[in-house]
Amino acid sequence: MKNVRLAGSRQLPPTDYWLLIAVLLLAGIGLIMVLSSSGIMAERFFGDKYFFFKKQALFFLLGTFLMYACYRLPRVVFYDLTYFWLVVAVVLLGLCAFTPLGIKAGGAKRWMSLGVANIQPLEFAKFALVLYLAYFFARKQEKVRTLSVGMLPPFLVTGMLCILLLAQPDFGGAAFLASILFFMCLVGGTRLTYLLGSFTFMAWGGWLLIMQEPYRYKRWTAFLDPFKVARAEGYQLVQSLYAFGSGKLTGVGLGAGKQKLFFLPEAHNDFIMAVVGEELGFLGMSMIFLLVGFIIFRGLRIALLQEDLQDRFTAFGMILIITLGFLFNLAVVLGTVPPKGVPMPFMSYGGSSLIVSFMCVGVLLNLSRRGMA
Repeated sequence: MKNVRLAGSRQLPPTDYWLLIAVLLLAGIGLIMVLSSSGIMAERFFGDKYFFFKKQALFFLLGTFLMYACYRLPRVVFYDLTYFWLVVAVVLLGLCAFTPLGIKAGGAKRWMSLGVANIQPLEFAKFALVLYLAYFFARKQEKVRTLSVGMLPPFLVTGMLCILLLAQPDFGGAAFLASILFFMCLVGGTRLTYLLGSFTFMAWGGWLLIMQEPYRYKRWTAFLDPFKVARAEGYQLVQSLYAFGSGKLTGVGLGAGKQKLFFLPEAHNDFIMAVVGEELGFLGMSMIFLLVGFIIFRGLRIALLQEDLQDRFTAFGMILIITLGFLFNLAVVLGTVPPKGVPMPFMSYGGSSLIVSFMCVGVLLNLSRRGMA
């Protein structure tokens, strides 16, 4: 297996610096937009308009360091320690959901305190799940089309992570991991009939979970007609749509947006793209879309160039984490799916998402270069 990887990697082009440049450019724009969207709130509540910007800059530096580490580390650190990273993810999710380390906010415990900083275990669970699924499908190709071997183990592992997320509760996080599983199974070779049948059952179960929790059902109805409940559950989405609408072609100008003036909640977090739409307009949003599309293209290109199956599945999974983050965030802020806290990769304020996104890029850069690290 090692010889196969060496032979395959020698045929690859050098490090994909185009991917690196695009990611750093997008993250740099994210830093600017975090400052623009959070300055007024930070000055009012913390007396320093650069409060969130400085923290995000530290996350940026830490993320780039870990990206470089993932780029330089031997791949054995990822591949041979697959189950270790999976256990770490399970432990973090369990500690967050069932111990005082979990920080309760908005009726859920999705963050965990480490004393010096807070982390969101979901982000690291995405990374660990991709490593496991890539490892699994690369080694079970001869049996991947069977029910007992090719389908049950990855579903059980992902299901365990999802149950821990639902205990927080984090329905959206569980849906994110289920989406990773679906696409990894799709490229991994799982029978389509098994896949469609199982996800139909999971969709039915998800609908039951929505119906059983009043707050989830209210979010669903608010998504269908947000202006009907514009002062209640639909408030955030309505303000987001107002922001996009007021941006028009060129935007109102960087820093001149009004929705961030305590009208749009979480303006620097999950709804930062609404601020981009208002201040930079259609042209600014188009620039972001082009950068996002270019990053996805380069990531998929790296995956297709791999000859070793585990390398290929790993690369696909890493760009899948980033792609799903892009799609889910934009779908929420544009009102095409029910509201859910999904950060925009490289753009939204927050350390866990930014750091893990950089780590994914580091693995992609590792796989893109010549020779085995």
